[in-house]
Amino acid sequence: MNRQSNRLTFGVLATGAGVFALLQSLITPALPTVQAAMHTSQSTVTWVMTAYLLSASIFTPILGRVGDLVGKKRTLVAALVALLVGCLVAALAPNITVLIVARVLQGIAGALFPLSFGIIRDEFPAARVPVGISNLSAVIAVGSGLGMVLAGPIVGALDYRWLFWFPVIIVAITALIAHRYVPESPTRTEGSVNWLASLLLSAWLVALLLPISQASRWGWGSATVIGLLAAAVLLFALWARVEARSRNPLIDLRIMRLPAVRTTNTAALLFGGGMYAVWAFLPGFAQTPSSAGYGFGSSVTGAGLLMLPMLVAMFVAGILGGRLAGRFPAKAQLTTGAVLGSIACALLAARHGQQWQVALAAGVFGLGIGLAFASMSNLIVQSVPAAQTGAATGMNANIRTIGGSIGAALMSGLVTGHLQPSGRPYGSGYTHGFTMLAVFCLAAALAALLVPTRRTASITVAAAAPQRESVRS
Repeated sequence: MNRQSNRLTFGVLATGAGVFALLQSLITPALPTVQAAMHTSQSTVTWVMTAYLLSASIFTPILGRVGDLVGKKRTLVAALVALLVGCLVAALAPNITVLIVARVLQGIAGALFPLSFGIIRDEFPAARVPVGISNLSAVIAVGSGLGMVLAGPIVGALDYRWLFWFPVIIVAITALIAHRYVPESPTRTEGSVNWLASLLLSAWLVALLLPISQASRWGWGSATVIGLLAAAVLLFALWARVEARSRNPLIDLRIMRLPAVRTTNTAALLFGGGMYAVWAFLPGFAQTPSSAGYGFGSSVTGAGLLMLPMLVAMFVAGILGGRLAGRFPAKAQLTTGAVLGSIACALLAARHGQQWQVALAAGVFGLGIGLAFASMSNLIVQSVPAAQTGAATGMNANIRTIGGSIGAALMSGLVTGHLQPSGRPYGSGYTHGFTMLAVFCLAAALAALLVPTRRTASITVAAAAPQRESVRS
């Protein structure tokens, strides 16, 4: 590929992955509006987010593996079509049930992340791969937070349905360009999809994430939550047994046990817990009336604007991280990013009485996210065989999501565990919650310190199991 083709390919990948990331947060501020418009309950409308989370968690590693087998470009286009259909159905949804189904369809496009990383690895010159992955990671990270900024103005000026109409237009054009111009990656894995392993993977992910995401409503001690968590443990053990005995594993557990992959995934789990919880709770903190003893009484748009320093810092750090890869290796970036995340959460816990204090902490956290987000993907790509890129980066994204669900659930328990007579949380709940997130990010930094150097990781990969890949030109 020439340089111009690389730029076009990257533009397509960044647009598709960026829109999917945007849809993660774009609908969240509009949930009360959706609830009122569709005459449904708060517990029902939360399934608009839960269905998206579960669908993405299931399809991200499975379609990442499918891309390794049948072709990343072909699978990428299919994921974009699923996203397009999901957004179209959501924009036209007459009731909450159809909207939830539409969100399931949108979640299929979670596979855009691993597929895009795999295409960059296959098609870009080796020297440009870290930069490409860092730049794409920056776009994904910013997209994940940008929805909180855009949701208020879009809903205020138009209607919540335009949160989906705009992506319909963008994704339709992106899918056509991808089909026409993105090259099919030559690196393929021999074998077939292990459907039993796929079913078991889906089952234990649902059994794990569903009770975590709904525990604040169902109760951590409820029979439903305990039963589903127990089922998740059993299903995970069964899935691991099936994968270990399979000739064509969906997720090669030998790759997952590589020191570089194992430690990076551990850092992703812990850092994800801090990152998603901050995204989920900082806007609500800003929107709380100051009469509660904290908060600024911001509107949805105002709370989104308070997040702007984080978004700008994320983008700048993500872009610079790839360009400094030679002098500032991915391991150092991940460690630094996690430390900055810990500092930011500690600042939020200690000083949050003024908007500038929250904005400063958000900016510091954005620097941490930008460095950590890009370096996790680069570390995984550097540490696994080319034919395992899709599955390995898909699982890394999933592990980060699992960490985010755990962090958000624990934060919710601390914030809403004790309420004022007005029904609003006490400020101490946020203080304790942000302190906990600081510990999460610090633990992620310690895990990052255990990531082997790139040379050691390369030797380990070379000594790992046969790659079972073929190259087709």
